[in-house]
Amino acid sequence: MIRTPSRLHAAALAAAAAAVLAGCAGVPVQPGQSEADALRALGVPTGRYALADGAVRLEFASGPYGRETWMVDVDRNGRVVQARQVLDERVFATLTPGMTRDEVLRLIGRPAERERLSWLGREAWSYRYPTYDCQWFSITFDADGRLRQAGGYHVDPLCDFPSLGEWP
Repeated sequence: MIRTPSRLHAAALAAAAAAVLAGCAGVPVQPGQSEADALRALGVPTGRYALADGAVRLEFASGPYGRETWMVDVDRNGRVVQARQVLDERVFATLTPGMTRDEVLRLIGRPAERERLSWLGREAWSYRYPTYDCQWFSITFDADGRLRQAGGYHVDPLCDFPSLGEWP
């Protein structure tokens, strides 16, 4: 006996396909689109970084209070190669001591805040990022512009925590 898919199976397959496509909906541009498409979707870049072979990385930071920075890599022919949200703990984990400020900018973009720690001869950069724990990520550079420390996770000072009297 040959079995054909039931309507229930067909509906389940359609729902699964829709879920996969919906997962792509959060990405503002897709590989193969033009740089002009990326600019229409995301606006004016907040940074532009040269990559190998004439490619360029466009930074689209959502501002000092935003929690997303999209990096869109465009090849020398003006086509999008990849687009990804880089304010993420997996990307933060790739930062290594000794990286230059330019290398950090090319990887995770401009920080939400910069603070000079003049008494230490250092500079701290902090990034808000999407997390349920209301944290931000900070890194420290030495006076020579090299990454000294990455991986400081702190409570975001803009978080709105209830006062002690409001806790259940």
